[in-house]
Amino acid sequence: MTRAKVWAARRGLRGWGGVTGMAVACAVTASLTLLPLAHGDGTFGGQTTGQGVTSAVPAKAEACTDPEASLLPSTADGPAIEKIRARGKLIAGVDQNSFRWGYRDPESDTLEGFDIDLVRAIAKDILGDPDAVIFRAIPTNQRITALEHDKVDVVVRTMTINCKRLEQVSFSTAYFQAGQQVLAPKESRITGYDKSLAGKRVCTAEGSTAFEALEKQSYGAVFEDEHDGTERDRDQLTVPNQLDCLVRLQLGEVDAVVTDNALAAGQAAQDPAVELKGDKPFTTEYYGVAAKLGADDLVARVNQVLVDYRRGGADSPWMRSYQNWLAAGLPGIKGPPAPKYRSN
Repeated sequence: MTRAKVWAARRGLRGWGGVTGMAVACAVTASLTLLPLAHGDGTFGGQTTGQGVTSAVPAKAEACTDPEASLLPSTADGPAIEKIRARGKLIAGVDQNSFRWGYRDPESDTLEGFDIDLVRAIAKDILGDPDAVIFRAIPTNQRITALEHDKVDVVVRTMTINCKRLEQVSFSTAYFQAGQQVLAPKESRITGYDKSLAGKRVCTAEGSTAFEALEKQSYGAVFEDEHDGTERDRDQLTVPNQLDCLVRLQLGEVDAVVTDNALAAGQAAQDPAVELKGDKPFTTEYYGVAAKLGADDLVARVNQVLVDYRRGGADSPWMRSYQNWLAAGLPGIKGPPAPKYRSN
């Protein structure tokens, strides 16, 4: 039996019937608008950047010393909030393929997960109804573009806050702490983010912090497609969606995946043949809710939602969602990260 066939026989997702089964279960339905995947320049259908409800001058990268610091919480309305209210729906960019974070339950055909719970909390606060949401599934490499082109109001999709991204979008305070880690077959000799990656084929999602980490220190790993963005490129190593890496790993097309440990834990839970390598993540990262650059009223409102979401200790909405979705794969977390706010 070939290696690919061995993996195909072993790759059954618990409760899903395999990656292929999950892909079918995650098919687009009438309640979910799937954004078109643009390749190359990252635009949607050749559109130019649309006009936002507010505007701002991007902060210089060198001025960013504490990227997790966000605006003070507020319930005040502004242009972005008024636009959402006039529409009667919050448009949220999410994932539909990340187990336990944002995925479509094959039995109920509803989007569920930790990120989805937070989206519903935002909708309830602004519109009074947790179901007043239009979910739009967006790939990893289109999160920023979706905001820039006014395709979504917010992105809640395991998106790491960092200085580079703050030049393009605005972020709420952090709602989850994660870090990059290596995912590989249990039988692999790869031991983590170290010299054991030398000569190994490593897959990452395009536009991810995992790819940026490998650009800085690859340990000799092969992680870039030679003709990325051309017709000859199969996107084997750098892929639009993080789940694509798991499929390639299971087919034996790559040797390892570098991704957030929070996402990798969900993938390891789906497939008992893979595991996280290394004792702990090699980075510390924080997820935030992203909004269009300059949508300060919306960011401040989300920060107020997060204040309420964290409140209550072990019985807070945050902890209830964590216990429901993440505790099995990421045990021992006592609570959300403390918020940081800018002084001006």
